[in-house]
Amino acid sequence: MSKSLRGRILLILGVIAASLYFAFPLEKRINLGLDLKGGMHIVLKVETEKLSENAKSDAVMRAIEILRNRIDKLGAAETLIQRQGETEIVIQLPGVTDRDKAMAVIGKVAQLEFKLVSSDPAQLKEALTGNVPEGFELKYLKKEDNKPILLKKEASLGGDVVSDAKVDFNSSGFGEPRISLGLTAAGAKTFAELTQNNVGERLAIVLDGEVLSAPNIREPILSGDAEISGMFTFDEASLLALSLRSGALPAPLRVEEERTIGPLLGQDSIRAGINASIIGSVALFIFMALYYLLAGVVADIALGLNFLIILGIMGFVNMMLPDTQMTLTLPGIAGIILTLGMAVDANVLINERIREELKIGKPLAVAIHNGYHKAFSAIFDSNLTTLIAAFMLFQFGSGPIKGFAVTLTIGLVASLFTALTVTRTIFDVLLHFKTIKSLPMLHFFRETKIDFISKRYFCYALSIILIAAGMFSLYSKKQSAYGIDFAGGQIQEYKFQKPVVAQELRQLLKEGGLSDVVIQQFDKNPEVIMLRTSEDTYDRVTGILKEKMPDNKFEVMRIEKVGPVVGKMLRTRAVMALICALGAILIYVGFRFKHFDFAAAGVIALLHDVVFGLGLMAMTGRQIDLLIITALLTIAGYSINDTIVIYDRVRENMIKMPKASLRDLINLSVNQTLARTILTSGATMIMVISLFMLGGEVLNNFAFCLIGGFISGVYSTVYIASPLVLVWAKKNKR
Repeated sequence: MSKSLRGRILLILGVIAASLYFAFPLEKRINLGLDLKGGMHIVLKVETEKLSENAKSDAVMRAIEILRNRIDKLGAAETLIQRQGETEIVIQLPGVTDRDKAMAVIGKVAQLEFKLVSSDPAQLKEALTGNVPEGFELKYLKKEDNKPILLKKEASLGGDVVSDAKVDFNSSGFGEPRISLGLTAAGAKTFAELTQNNVGERLAIVLDGEVLSAPNIREPILSGDAEISGMFTFDEASLLALSLRSGALPAPLRVEEERTIGPLLGQDSIRAGINASIIGSVALFIFMALYYLLAGVVADIALGLNFLIILGIMGFVNMMLPDTQMTLTLPGIAGIILTLGMAVDANVLINERIREELKIGKPLAVAIHNGYHKAFSAIFDSNLTTLIAAFMLFQFGSGPIKGFAVTLTIGLVASLFTALTVTRTIFDVLLHFKTIKSLPMLHFFRETKIDFISKRYFCYALSIILIAAGMFSLYSKKQSAYGIDFAGGQIQEYKFQKPVVAQELRQLLKEGGLSDVVIQQFDKNPEVIMLRTSEDTYDRVTGILKEKMPDNKFEVMRIEKVGPVVGKMLRTRAVMALICALGAILIYVGFRFKHFDFAAAGVIALLHDVVFGLGLMAMTGRQIDLLIITALLTIAGYSINDTIVIYDRVRENMIKMPKASLRDLINLSVNQTLARTILTSGATMIMVISLFMLGGEVLNNFAFCLIGGFISGVYSTVYIASPLVLVWAKKNKR
């Protein structure tokens, strides 16, 4: 055994050992994203415009510190709280699914003030007529049937003097909860002076502009203790005490984006996604083994190792770089699907090249060597092109698109290693020990002699018609064609104990003052209802459901809210990521093949598939969101991969047949690679169809878009990209 072969074997064994070490146990090494695990993702805007000019500078950092103190006391693990831009804060709470409690803690400003109450009835009477005396403000005691009360505008004491806040009950142990306040030394002194100087007066306790209570000062309070009462429930008092202990936020916070995934939906997504992936993978492995026999088994080993390496790298990053946590999300699964597809493609390319060498009578060892050598350039070009696109997506994409790009990059590196090193080493070991003397493979696709170029004008017309129909549908639907990621609004999804009639629910909501709610019900799960509104209606909808349907309990599966500003930003960044990826592909392919005719034709075919995918979603009534953008990017990567394989064969045939016309070369190259094109797309389609049929509601639209895009990709590679090279090259010599 040669030294080189021994070195490769040791390298592969080392990679396998390292991947197993860093990947397992999975639940400790791999973090699941919120869309799989459940939890909350919130983007808050600090409303600094409501602050004075001097108070704006550190308001966001103060808000982050206060929020961190509050959230830490909730007991949430692996939380993320960080600044985004100038005035935004991103919060991620994995596993936190009690939305009401979390939002109450996060959103409450907790601006506590103690204000003296005017004891002059004439002043109150004057204020009620609309003439509020200067230096006062008219408020209402909500806990006392909205009784009017006149307060001094200037607070006598602020919440910054609070050192502790806890919930207790009155001395008898019965009655409503109250909040006992501990004051700082300076605060206790000021409070003592305040109560001593105003015995017999009323002191209002104001929280976030609402008067909670206004008790009489019967005697001076010198102990430094105070209390807040106001007919709280125990939970309300506990949350308020937590907010007061953490301190008041420097400014109000506005929710710009929210994605709350309930544990039920998260578990459903995991179970459905895993089942679909396992079934699809098994079917793919069986197909490769049956069609390519021993070579297919070798390819299956490479595919399995490819997946293991992806998990190993993710586990390594999470273990060694805890500040750079990698999570597995639905867009990440999309990246894995693409890389496994490209790994299949690489093995199909190699096996088909080996078959060609064996067909012309080359010895087995020579055929294997030549097969790898001739397939290398196409494998390298297609993977590097997709890596360039992934880099651009990471630079310009938003969160989910960045996750897709990272997983895609890891998978591509693993794919190159397993396809070019692992499989080659296995073959070399088998040859060394004389285990194989032949390499039989099934051959369903004989070499064709179809004149693809002659059908180009019909195909151009067909593509224009289909794309025009799709774009017209997209344009006519306007905002309704887009999910809330791009259009803004809120989605609320509930699962009831018993099936709900959508029309009856619509009537109940209308009676409750909500007439613009879009209701969607799923045929397979009639107990699941999804509501879409243009604004935040969660509290109102939940209240109506509890009041009008008390016998049909429900669970909140998810809440997604995107403000118009965030929606516009996400749409802009998605378009920018796509444009930059296409531009980078155009430049690379142009220089690699020394003809921008090739590059431009390939990018047009890629655009054809992306636009077709958009139109297909619009025509079938499926909304376009960030997950669909990742599907379109997956389609783009697959499309350019197909095209590059044909271009690589054209380049090779140019050298072999320098006197042949470009038309003949293109037709020959497409026919020679047709089996590979069909096999690769068909093999990958096995996994995608499995996701579509079994992957659950969340992955259904994603898989549907991939199916349409992959079919379009095969068509555009053969009938659009290849003929366009000929059209543009007519004026130039080859």
